[in-house]
Amino acid sequence: MACCLATGLVGAPLGADEARPELREAVAEGRIVPLTTILDWLDERYRGQVIEVELEVHDDELVYEIDLLGPSGQRVEFLFDAASGELRSIRGVNIREMRRDQAR
Repeated sequence: MACCLATGLVGAPLGADEARPELREAVAEGRIVPLTTILDWLDERYRGQVIEVELEVHDDELVYEIDLLGPSGQRVEFLFDAASGELRSIRGVNIREMRRDQAR
């Protein structure tokens, strides 16, 4: 797992419990969206299993980088702005087949 490097969130690897005080404080103060909000959004729209979650700095902005393992074994990376929760990009193959609104 990667580390938080901005806005005072130094060296905080994301784990299953997301229990670092800096992360809880950032969420409580509204500086970042809770990880559960992002994961719920993904689950509503895409099929797949979360295999990796990182909170990183990209272009001076804090982002959640979430990798899903798709139904065909593909690995797809989703980047979200951690402050707004906005989806920034999706990278991978066969992404369309992962969409929940697509016929199986």
